[in-house]
Amino acid sequence: MTITHAQSLVTDDRGVTTRWATAPQRVITLLPSLTETVCALEQCTRLVGVDRYSNWPAQVTQLPTLGGGMDPNIEAILSLKPDVVFTAKSSNLAERLEALGLKVVALETTSHADVQRLLYKVSQVLGVDPEEAKTLWHRIDEGVSATAQRLPAKTQNLRVYIEVNRAPFGAAPGSFMGETLKRLGAQNILQEQSDAFPRINPEFVIRAQPDLIMISERDLTAMLERPGWSNLAAIKGNRICAFTTINQDILVRPGPRLAQAAQLMADCLKRFAL
Repeated sequence: MTITHAQSLVTDDRGVTTRWATAPQRVITLLPSLTETVCALEQCTRLVGVDRYSNWPAQVTQLPTLGGGMDPNIEAILSLKPDVVFTAKSSNLAERLEALGLKVVALETTSHADVQRLLYKVSQVLGVDPEEAKTLWHRIDEGVSATAQRLPAKTQNLRVYIEVNRAPFGAAPGSFMGETLKRLGAQNILQEQSDAFPRINPEFVIRAQPDLIMISERDLTAMLERPGWSNLAAIKGNRICAFTTINQDILVRPGPRLAQAAQLMADCLKRFAL
């Protein structure tokens, strides 16, 4: 990766603008997708701490863990003297850290376009040549498209329910997961909604009768115990893709592994194409 040293001025998703005279060398990320983005830009060596859920690539598991976006270890963060802290806008952590004198970039990622924007924002902060970020995004996007082109046409008949956690919350068409499903040609039983990941009324899923269910392995038992769900044709026919924890991490993180997530979905669709 080419590193530039020009002074950078970056506006995050809160509309807050921060200036760096030189590229930050001590970086903290408090969201797995942000950790993965830094590493995909080949800047893993700048990381000095991560959130408790960051586990890819494997080398980040050797770094100090600093809690999560909702329960950060502020003292530990301060002790690492970061030049920048990347966090989620939704965590409401940024203002607390800024009050303590730290520079913070708060970002939010919902769609594929957001993933692309996040790559550019992070590269801008770190002083990485924007052409490098552009090339990386092109590779990710082309990977999704190539996977879609390899799918048989009959997968387009599948009506799919994607559950992202046991509350239950589902992946609507406007989410990055929903966008991936659409690009693969399958149908989402959820309608366009204001929320990318809306809370689902279990009765809605019963009425919708999806052909296929995608869910994490750890949430499968809870799903099967819901009243009335044993009558779902997808459950009766065992048309369920229960993803391992490792694969579920890939699916639910809006970052540089979008193409791998698309392949996981595609493999599931091919198994149950009508």
